[in-house]
Amino acid sequence: MGRTYLVEEGIGQYLTELSTKVKPYVTGLLIGQCSPQRDYVIRAVRTPPKEQQQQEESLGPPKLASLDEEWITTHASQVSRMLPGGLLVLGVFMIATPELAKDGQNALRKLIFSVEKSLSKRRLWKPAEEEVSDRAALQICSATKKVVCRTYDVQDPKSSAKPADWKYQNALTASWVALGCTVNVNIHIPLLATSPNHDLEKNTKNGLNRWSKQIEDSVFLINGQVKDEDTELLEGQKKFRGNTQPSTQISDVKVLTQLCQGASPRSTATVQVCSGSINLRGAVKCRAYIHSNKPKVKEAIQALKRDIINTLSDRCEILFEDLILNEGPQKKNFGREYHVLPQRLFVPVAGSSVMLSDYKFGDEAAGEIQERFVEMLDQPVQAEDMHIAEDISTGTKTEQCDHDLLCKVNCEY
Repeated sequence: MGRTYLVEEGIGQYLTELSTKVKPYVTGLLIGQCSPQRDYVIRAVRTPPKEQQQQEESLGPPKLASLDEEWITTHASQVSRMLPGGLLVLGVFMIATPELAKDGQNALRKLIFSVEKSLSKRRLWKPAEEEVSDRAALQICSATKKVVCRTYDVQDPKSSAKPADWKYQNALTASWVALGCTVNVNIHIPLLATSPNHDLEKNTKNGLNRWSKQIEDSVFLINGQVKDEDTELLEGQKKFRGNTQPSTQISDVKVLTQLCQGASPRSTATVQVCSGSINLRGAVKCRAYIHSNKPKVKEAIQALKRDIINTLSDRCEILFEDLILNEGPQKKNFGREYHVLPQRLFVPVAGSSVMLSDYKFGDEAAGEIQERFVEMLDQPVQAEDMHIAEDISTGTKTEQCDHDLLCKVNCEY
């Protein structure tokens, strides 16, 4: 028996509109959440059009072989940065004319594995053995509007297609649970004197890898309590029926990290000659969403852990990209420098209680963020709907300086 995908009702209208506007084909991403029982799709996002692709289509008959795989996987990587904990790229969709439908599934299969390979390279965490590894391939005929949904197991390169149910549901995320926490970061990354050069990005990623293991081993208090991982997250809470069902329920989470790393109480100290260091210091706001169909505590904590790890890793990536853009890739040597990592902001999703996120540098205008949401998520955003996460608890500019997430580089040559 195949998997069942419960889909936000508005997605059906979005896909129908795309099928009437776009010829001969359009691809996109499916965003949602996996669970042991069923999967949830809360958003579909078309691949941003590319000028070169439009020119090629005007020169001759279209072919699926001309799909720009790199462009689509890059889009998936950018979108994954904008997803809070609990959400991921669940699959890909394609709307195509009947002439191209025959080759549609082969193209979708190739895209699914390419997207997953690209996303897994960026992760600092490993999927659990029991996690759902099926990803959806949704194909829609632009003429007949026929919908075919199949899944592929991305952990198995030889995986064949399995049929899946695609069911629309109104107010899919109305009663989802939101978990939020603030994590104070203070990561010291030594730069060895024996290294031929100090690659800032590589050394930072190595340091984040070690820190991520500390987050994985942390204790999480949900509303002040340590809960057994196999119990239901909403156990003991009142259930609401009909129109009395509330919007997203909020759970406050505290993260207790161990003072020393390592599984053994006994450890061996290593003395190394260093010529510099990288320090990441500040407070980060994290958020995760979990479905309301008897979710386990384990699912909720896992979603929040991954958001903690992802948000710091993503901010560092964005900083390095910005440094390369402004200073050039040739810059290898750093003296003593301070860099403020981008702040996180949250934006509501139309027709959903879930919020998506993005990152902004201090000098970025609201218009740039709005353009990014239209390009990446095909969603217009009002400036007043953008909530800067790290500024929520700070009242003055002096306080905000203490909450800035800083990357301090100190090298001696």
